[in-house]
Amino acid sequence: MPIAESAETLLLALAGTTRFLLETLSVGTVLVGLLACANQLPRPWRRRAQPGLPLAGVRLRFGAWLSLALEFQLGADIVATTTTPSGQHLIQLGVVAVIRTFLNLFLARELEAETRLERQKAPPAQGPSGEP
Repeated sequence: MPIAESAETLLLALAGTTRFLLETLSVGTVLVGLLACANQLPRPWRRRAQPGLPLAGVRLRFGAWLSLALEFQLGADIVATTTTPSGQHLIQLGVVAVIRTFLNLFLARELEAETRLERQKAPPAQGPSGEP
């Protein structure tokens, strides 16, 4: 069965490479999210004109980046569990899936609340004659 062994070896190598790429994407996504959100942080020498929590929008954006990173991490764990289904990999897969699910749930709730607040703060839209 040399063909089966070489196919298995090829599959394991492909799975290892895929897992590495997904984990790299996960770390890269967190870094990109950090850099994308860092520019939106309030600076001590500049006062924000908007009332409310100034970091709410930044937190939501960074949470979205973290959620995407967890998706990549979940994919990497699925690949690892598929090729070497050990108890440790199954536990890790379950933990990442639970964290991702709760993060997405709370992020969706916060986005909905933030959108509702933005709609309440926005002035009413004016029609073509200048009336609301």
